[in-house]
Amino acid sequence: MLAGADAIGLNRYPRSARYVSVQQAVDIVAVVPAFVTKVGLFVNANVVEVRSFLDKVQIDLLQFHGDEDEAYCKQFDVPYMKVFKVSSGAELASRVRHFPSSQAILVDSMVQGQQGGTGMTFDWRGLPNLDQPLVLAGGLNKDNVSQAITTVQPYAVDVCSGVESEPGIKDSTKVKEFLAVVATVDRGRDYE
Repeated sequence: MLAGADAIGLNRYPRSARYVSVQQAVDIVAVVPAFVTKVGLFVNANVVEVRSFLDKVQIDLLQFHGDEDEAYCKQFDVPYMKVFKVSSGAELASRVRHFPSSQAILVDSMVQGQQGGTGMTFDWRGLPNLDQPLVLAGGLNKDNVSQAITTVQPYAVDVCSGVESEPGIKDSTKVKEFLAVVATVDRGRDYE
């Protein structure tokens, strides 16, 4: 099912349609191929909950989608990626400054009352250059990911609802189509 993906997310936000239990996460990680990054996704989670998850599930990266500060994110001694929800890139640089230890910055669409996976895009133009690698999310699908990559030149893209048949259910055909477009654009990128 990975179809060439570089990473897989294990969503631990209980209010999400994509939530996975600890046992589901253990089972998924057991079959993830070598060299695929396993990401544990949390939103304003209790410290004990995160530590308990890390004790049971072998992951490579934490992804924080909530109001967590840098001290919270760093305390687990696991590389992490901080998520920022934006409607435009104008305010991003000042917010990112508070997370110099973040391995990457994931930028997602701002939708009031939602933590991600909304299927909504935002204005990609005007995203600032950052010290950390930029991961672009927010309404990406096979029809717009080429334009998104060309416009933003991100380190990586993150897809969720754009490859689902319904919330929480990945569609293998959509996953393969999305990754095929990404691979085609990636082959044509000029790396400096």
